[in-house]
Amino acid sequence: MGYSFILGGARSGKSRYAEDRASRIAEQTSWPVVYLATGTVTDQEMQDRIAIHQHNRPAHWTTVEEPLDVARWLDERQAPAVVLVDCLSLLLNNWMHAGLTDEALEHRSHGLCRAFEAFRYGLVVVSNEVGQGIVPEYLLARRYRDALGRLNQQTARTAEHVIWMVAGLPVDVRKLRPEW
Repeated sequence: MGYSFILGGARSGKSRYAEDRASRIAEQTSWPVVYLATGTVTDQEMQDRIAIHQHNRPAHWTTVEEPLDVARWLDERQAPAVVLVDCLSLLLNNWMHAGLTDEALEHRSHGLCRAFEAFRYGLVVVSNEVGQGIVPEYLLARRYRDALGRLNQQTARTAEHVIWMVAGLPVDVRKLRPEW
């Protein structure tokens, strides 16, 4: 079973669309949904965001907090499930705050994408698109933008479905791809 990759800007409707997609896959397969959360509470605003996400999710979904090693978690998952990974941008943020070098980030990214490809059940992955704005002033922000761009490209390359959210509307990117 291929996986779905949902990306877009802030407040574009990514999470809501990803949750709807996970629900539809769960209905078709009768598998439970596992929400694999990568966000961590760093301040009150982030705590509020997480609380809103938790409140909006169906009560029967299982939430697993995995801020660093999503690949390992997916590799170890034995029971069928629809896994919703929300989101790669926070996962990368966590890796960078853990002090990973660019080489280590690239290694982790490749391992993560390998785990996505190998996962045998339902998988929906969410990420932010941050590379469409101006070049950030600070080195750390440029490093983050570039690393997330590379991770998003790797993820999109192997995803069966790539959906770009624009103002709450899903755009199927694979249907827009020109023939070479």
